[in-house]
Amino acid sequence: MSFPAVGDIWVYLSASPLLWLTATLLAYAAGHYLFLRAGANPLVNPVAIAVALLVALLAASGTPYERYFDGAQFVHFLLGPATVALAVPLFRNVRIVRRALVPMALALLAGAATAVISAVAVARLFGASRETLLSIAPKSVTTPIAMGIAEQIGGLPSLTAVFVILTGITGAMIGTPLLNLLRLRDWRARGYAVGVAAHGIGTARAFQVNELAGTFAGIAMGLNGVATAILVPLLFALVR
Repeated sequence: MSFPAVGDIWVYLSASPLLWLTATLLAYAAGHYLFLRAGANPLVNPVAIAVALLVALLAASGTPYERYFDGAQFVHFLLGPATVALAVPLFRNVRIVRRALVPMALALLAGAATAVISAVAVARLFGASRETLLSIAPKSVTTPIAMGIAEQIGGLPSLTAVFVILTGITGAMIGTPLLNLLRLRDWRARGYAVGVAAHGIGTARAFQVNELAGTFAGIAMGLNGVATAILVPLLFALVR
């Protein structure tokens, strides 16, 4: 009785979309387990761990991203309902949000401008090309908006997506320790800062820490997407 080779089994399994959905969920579960084992240390970020595991698996198996996404796209689809669900904590805290409208508007302007200008300035200091500068400028907003902005101003959307993911993971990892170091205790300010700087991944981390912080992070994520979509094309039009 003959048994199929491991390679043949892998070829069969890798063609199934369910494999990559399962791999994605298992990678995140592993990351979350390590996160909890580390005492919820923000530096042990489950998203970063899941990304590293999946990249290693795709590289080792020689699987193209397109095939992986065919299976994992259900998780991508859930981003829509998850974003809409942010309205629930917003409704619960609407009175608190109303009292902070003016500080939120000022913080949005300062945060959006700082996120764009600082990233472009640092990249230019290290000799980055104009195409890279255009790609890194919208790095602090959620991926679909950032890629749309990059395409509009002449950047590389695929490169922008990488910068966005790295920004979100970094913000989620260092946000809490940095805000603790700065002795910032107001959950509204903490959440808003993380939402402006680290979009969706930072917002998810803010909800893990405190619901009010998560609420303000979600508001900041949405408003910063609009502000950056206006600010970035305007800035690069002025410096041409």
